[in-house]
Amino acid sequence: MNITLNNRPETISGKERMSVSELLKHKNFTFKFLVVRINGNTIRTDEYDSTMIHDGDDVKVIHLISGG
Repeated sequence: MNITLNNRPETISGKERMSVSELLKHKNFTFKFLVVRINGNTIRTDEYDSTMIHDGDDVKVIHLISGG
């Protein structure tokens, strides 16, 4: 599967599609506060297991940081 992940081409071998949760685990995104967008659509946290990423998708994983 070939996707664009955070503006960079990414090839994930052996997969035709994967859930958002699988991608986060595969790429080791463990930060507590994440925003995931697929083709410009924001994915809610409770939809990570059921939302599939397909070949050609544009995926953004954004880490939210707060401070003061």
